[in-house]
Amino acid sequence: MYSETRLAAGATPRPREPSESVVRFTVLGPLGLLRDGVDYAPTTPKVLQLLALLVVRPGRLVHADSIMQELWASDPIRTVRTTLHTYVYHLRRCIQENGLAENADDLLVTKNPGYVFRIDPAQVDVFRFDRLQHEGQVLQRNGRHDDAAGRFREALDLWSGPPLANVSCGPVLQSYATQLAEQHRTTLHLLVEAEIASGRHRELIGELRSLTVGNPLDEALHGQLMRVLGRSGRRSDAMAVYRDLRRRLAEELGVEPCGDLQLLHRDLISEGDQRQFHPTARSEDR
Repeated sequence: MYSETRLAAGATPRPREPSESVVRFTVLGPLGLLRDGVDYAPTTPKVLQLLALLVVRPGRLVHADSIMQELWASDPIRTVRTTLHTYVYHLRRCIQENGLAENADDLLVTKNPGYVFRIDPAQVDVFRFDRLQHEGQVLQRNGRHDDAAGRFREALDLWSGPPLANVSCGPVLQSYATQLAEQHRTTLHLLVEAEIASGRHRELIGELRSLTVGNPLDEALHGQLMRVLGRSGRRSDAMAVYRDLRRRLAEELGVEPCGDLQLLHRDLISEGDQRQFHPTARSEDR
């Protein structure tokens, strides 16, 4: 699901990113603390979890209670505050010993009632992802479908796996990771829509078949596959996709396809009926 997505050629240039010499943080995949291509992320699970919570709120106060809820919600300990201070100490030592800041205390600041991680949001990949997705939506609304597809593709290329893949997420980070995964799914759908609007429906067939195999209950992806098949003159294949999805939804969830898919299926049937009355009509790309 999270591999590099290239549904068609012609990506627009990637917006400028922080230099390799600047400390950067990855969230869209394993949590990383990177400089000059080297990952300095701590290996202690709780310290890594603390780093994740700070990174996803760059420059903002993270309340100590929120950190404690994240780290010990399911198994609180008696020395919770003392242990939290220990983890903060270990994270600062990781930063200082690896030369990631001139003064670790100035980067990870104690500010009652919690902590502030003084980094620029641009250092975190998720914020670049959000910017690229927004730019793609603006371009799409303005009818610049090729450029929009390029932006969406650039956004998806930032992903290297499930969000925070190497972190044992508690309730706070798990909710955040779930939201990110949904944003990935939305961006993928937006990319396909931009490619369809660019007239690349034939080129999309193979990629969409692969995506629907990996997401067998994703009705939006199946609908997009049905549309590109229909626009490519493969109405029977499009209807077969609908039948297979309908069977799978019934067997696994006990539901029918959504209304949009049912309407698309009826349109395909109507198109076939019209051709019976006009057998010389040719299939045209829409």
